[in-house]
Amino acid sequence: MYKEILRYIKEYDSIIITRHLRPDLDALGSQLGLKQLILDNFPHKKVYAVGDMSRKCFLGEMDEIDDSVYDNSLLIITDVSVINMLCDIPYKRAKSIICIDHHHNECNIENAKAFYNVKAAAACQIIAEFAFNNNLYVSNNSAICLYTGIISDTNRFNFSLSKDLFDVCGKLIDLGFNYSEIYNIIYNEKVSNVKMKAYFMDKFIVDENKVAYLKNDAAIFKRFPVDFFSISRGMVNVMANLDGVEIWCNFTQDPENNKIVCEFRSKRIPIVEIAKKYGGGGHLLACGATVDSFEVVDEIIKDFDNLAKES
Repeated sequence: MYKEILRYIKEYDSIIITRHLRPDLDALGSQLGLKQLILDNFPHKKVYAVGDMSRKCFLGEMDEIDDSVYDNSLLIITDVSVINMLCDIPYKRAKSIICIDHHHNECNIENAKAFYNVKAAAACQIIAEFAFNNNLYVSNNSAICLYTGIISDTNRFNFSLSKDLFDVCGKLIDLGFNYSEIYNIIYNEKVSNVKMKAYFMDKFIVDENKVAYLKNDAAIFKRFPVDFFSISRGMVNVMANLDGVEIWCNFTQDPENNKIVCEFRSKRIPIVEIAKKYGGGGHLLACGATVDSFEVVDEIIKDFDNLAKES
């Protein structure tokens, strides 16, 4: 797999890298870490990172390019392989497309070659393994991006733990960057954010089947004028680590398109098939979907209730 990815990269002088909408740090880390990796090892190539921005994007900036650049470029998509989660880009114009992903979804992006490692804890782990397996030079800038994505997607190794993961992290840390500063940036919180968490901690419901959930309509952004990510992804784990609760969900109405963005989490019961049922996907124990209404949300909760009872 890693040799074939390298073959694609060597073949093209123009490379565009993107990832999913509303990027988390694994999406950004894999995208920007790979961009830096390619530039460090193939300085003659033109490499662009494109997509929407995130409040957490301390790792780098996105590039603005003309659509015509796609015509003779390799498009690399990291941390996603399904079309409904792809950034709004003219991907069909790319000369070749490859996806590098670790989620449990089949690739449905037209004419794309998918490279999967569902055992990887993060897309950044795959990019790091790609670099080390091909004996590529990994600069501090690239290492910071890749380590940040791994730490974020595993929640400091709470969600995933393996020898392969630790081996990769050890190699990255040996490069000498200040990993403590990464933790400070990611996990230091403003007082206002802690108080916001307290609001959601008081608001969630635990039903008779021990499924916990939050329902947030668009009015929540008037109460808390923050970006969408801060509530949708940011508040799901206020329900984590509850005694007796195996599954928890956060449902947030997007004021821009009136869709409901769903975040699903589980301690031990695989839940990704339910995410797929509603057009989403992700990890076995951490995944999500986007649906049209809170009526559909109620159906999702029923599905999780049944799953909890069966388990």
